[in-house]
Amino acid sequence: MRYFVELSYFGKAYHGWQNQPQSISVQEVLEDRLSKVFRRKMDIVGAGRTDAGVHAKQMYAHFDVEDEFDVEELKYKLNSMLPKDIAIAGFFKVPDDAHARFDAMARSYEYHILIEKDAFSQDFAWYARPQLDVEKMNKAALVLLEYTDFKSFSKSRTDVKTYNCKISHAEWKIDGNKIVFYITADRFLRNMVRAVVGTLVEIGKGKYPVSRMHDVIKSKDRGEAGASVPAQGLYLTRIVYPNNIRLD
Repeated sequence: MRYFVELSYFGKAYHGWQNQPQSISVQEVLEDRLSKVFRRKMDIVGAGRTDAGVHAKQMYAHFDVEDEFDVEELKYKLNSMLPKDIAIAGFFKVPDDAHARFDAMARSYEYHILIEKDAFSQDFAWYARPQLDVEKMNKAALVLLEYTDFKSFSKSRTDVKTYNCKISHAEWKIDGNKIVFYITADRFLRNMVRAVVGTLVEIGKGKYPVSRMHDVIKSKDRGEAGASVPAQGLYLTRIVYPNNIRLD
């Protein structure tokens, strides 16, 4: 039988979500602790991959077991065994063919930029200067909703079959000492959000007009987009599944 696990993690210590040959990942740590609890090798499949240093306020993964278990007891055991930067929110039973990655209908990310330098937030956000024109960046962000092919914002060497994504929301908001970018889509390409933010920041700094966003997307050339912004400001915040995926 199959279960979904919901978790969150602070990504600074990890080389992303996905298992890596010579670097520690969140997936590796979680599989190791699950294997200890169930006393057999456990494999988990995540809803997606996050890059090294990126955080997740909400991530899902699925795994298979032979027998049902007490979800609250397993939650307590795992949280006791896991490092302090990974937290289990819960488990729920799903159909045997449910898939954490392929059944996801939408994903949301946030990118946090500090307006003023903050000695206590360097691992949680990116301090970018000079001052950014948020209104101008919001106009450029709306351009994203007019397109579906985002090859310009994809990591150059990737094995995807299509660069099409349907973005339903893209907006900047001022939040105290930060400006935060919110973006939701049915799927994202590798490094896409960080490249999008990098391009919007160039526009916000006055380097380019808003129309630059059209030119970058139409070019389908990663070299035309802005540089990827640092990982520590990026958060995977929400993953949406069909309502009927839960069996409990």
